[in-house]
Amino acid sequence: ASISVESTPSQESCSARASCVGKWGSTESQASSRQSPSGFDLFIPTASLGVVFDKLLAAAKSLGGRACGWHALETARIAAGIPRFGQDMDEASLPPEGGIESRAISYNKGCYIGQEVIARLRTYGQVAKSLRQLRLPAGLAALPAKGDKLLAGDKEVGHLTSVIPGHALCYVRKEHNAPGMVLTLLTAAGACDVTVI
Repeated sequence: ASISVESTPSQESCSARASCVGKWGSTESQASSRQSPSGFDLFIPTASLGVVFDKLLAAAKSLGGRACGWHALETARIAAGIPRFGQDMDEASLPPEGGIESRAISYNKGCYIGQEVIARLRTYGQVAKSLRQLRLPAGLAALPAKGDKLLAGDKEVGHLTSVIPGHALCYVRKEHNAPGMVLTLLTAAGACDVTVI
């Protein structure tokens, strides 16, 4: 098997990518701080998923670990404030809005689609809205929904994108997204105060 490793450190995060061509085909791994500093993502050919999963599960069990499901991954992701494409971001989102600029943009790379917009943002200042974490009140009768509105006074300043008990991810206008800011969340069940964290 041949292995290559590429490392890209930055002030905000550190990531490394490794490629391996072996008996399971071409496999990619991406170091990620999404759930912990030692976390990583594996990109495995579909035909090899079963075999690789069995081997990873056996290794985890030998260390006292176990497999977790989608709900556990989403809970850890939202609690860590990490956006997921299709849920918290889409093709109209800008990487700096989602806080992924350090791992999604290279200012040293040549031409790419959207480069002019990103260069203007970097030159002239901040984005109008940013992805933020919210602390939700304990004991809500029902979880808020994606798209529920956030208000500062009577002005709409944001909306929710992902929710778990106690926390949410949301986009909030820059004037109202500082940690500690208290906003009003409008849900189908009524209004409540939430805090930007």
